[in-house]
Amino acid sequence: MKSGAESWAIGVDLGGTKIQVAQVDSRGQVFGRLRVPTRVDSGAEGVVADIVSAVRELLDLQGAVPAGIGVGVAGQVSPDDGTVFFAPNLNWLDVPLQADLTRALGLPVVVTNDVRAATVGEWLHGAGRGHDDIVCMFVGTGIGGGMVCGGKLLTGCSNNAGEVGHATVDLHGPICHCGNRGCLEAVAGGWGIAHRAQEAVMADPDAGKTLMELAEGRPDKITTAMVGRLALSGDPLCLHLLAETAEVLGAGAAALVNAFNPCCLILGGGVIEGIPDLVQQVEQEVHRRALRAAVTPLQVVRSVLGGDAGVVGAASLALSTFAGIRQS
Repeated sequence: MKSGAESWAIGVDLGGTKIQVAQVDSRGQVFGRLRVPTRVDSGAEGVVADIVSAVRELLDLQGAVPAGIGVGVAGQVSPDDGTVFFAPNLNWLDVPLQADLTRALGLPVVVTNDVRAATVGEWLHGAGRGHDDIVCMFVGTGIGGGMVCGGKLLTGCSNNAGEVGHATVDLHGPICHCGNRGCLEAVAGGWGIAHRAQEAVMADPDAGKTLMELAEGRPDKITTAMVGRLALSGDPLCLHLLAETAEVLGAGAAALVNAFNPCCLILGGGVIEGIPDLVQQVEQEVHRRALRAAVTPLQVVRSVLGGDAGVVGAASLALSTFAGIRQS
């Protein structure tokens, strides 16, 4: 992309394991990117320094000034000043991320929740393009969501809309990291699937023999990726675990479909990317459970942007905020 050719921004996707930084134009095209590990142990100061370094490297390569910088962070964010109230994967409390980055880079910065950023990306430039009513459900380590209703991104009274992973799906289910019992992500998020698999092999060692071999005899080393891999090869226990996962995800998605009546339900995140067959299974469960009037026009689709949804959405938010490019 040539300097000054059109408006562009930098998008940052800040998670507990990686920081992805990309240059994104107004059409949602990524034309430069960097990815570095998140040094959680270095604290907020070290992570901010790594973001600043990556952004400066991209700016040096581009040789032009962006409209601004958008950041999606896995945490709860103040709508007023971009302070990260709480980011459990980063061990952050009350970190003034927006102010810190603005001061360090001398550029305008806007900070939002990472899943909301990904929702914006899919809405404007991905699977939700052309729709005014969408629901996104991103299934990764946890589960998050985002909703667009009537062409408006829902943020909520305290900027906390979209915490669908903490909807209760089992009154007597496993304890979630939030302290509640039976949350959607505690059953069907990445960590919840792994936990159920670990319990299953302990309860039935014969059924879990292949899974235990893959984990080198360590139940605590069993991951969702292992479950997905063995399910593809027809392992009965792993097929059963994924069938349960699809049923629970479908029940949660059906509730969202009934509540928000979207034209399009978009499924994404690391678990969906790793086990794409879940999309069809969830779609079937949604059609079985949701009201007919709600599912008649509904499309259930996989994320188009994949791992780029966060940076594309964050950059799009920056373009909307600082360059006046509308979100529509």
